Amino acid sequence: MATKAADMLIARRADTRARADFATWKMIAKLNGFSALPPEAQSFLEGYRQLLANMSEADASEATIQLMYKRYYSEMGGSGNPPQLPSRASDPTKDSSNVTAFRRPPARPRQTAPDATARSRLPVALIFICLAIVYVSIRMLWR
Repeated sequence: MATKAADMLIARRADTRARADFATWKMIAKLNGFSALPPEAQSFLEGYRQLLANMSEADASEATIQLMYKRYYSEMGGSGNPPQLPSRASDPTKDSSNVTAFRRPPARPRQTAPDATARSRLPVALIFICLAIVYVSIRMLWR
């Protein structure tokens, strides 16, 4: 069955929202703010805790995100079953060997050319001479 472009757009938005909400709720729960979360968030996190007893943390997180994704997809107006989105790559921040420290590039010395002032004066002089010629020719033409 072909998926419409609008459904794919809704699916991407629902997946992004589910991943962001789950990460936010999980962090709030770790900071002892579980009771301040909305009931929907509390129910998803309770389901996550139950899955965590049977699975690894990554698998439980992905399963919970998929449940949230399906719910958000239907809430956003998606029709039918939500399409399978390509799985996201693992979190790149886990591998710290590819982190590059920021280094300021070396400052380049300014090179001042001696003809820079000569080149800038030439167009000004030409413009002045042309204006003078135009002025004189207009004055002579009106006489």
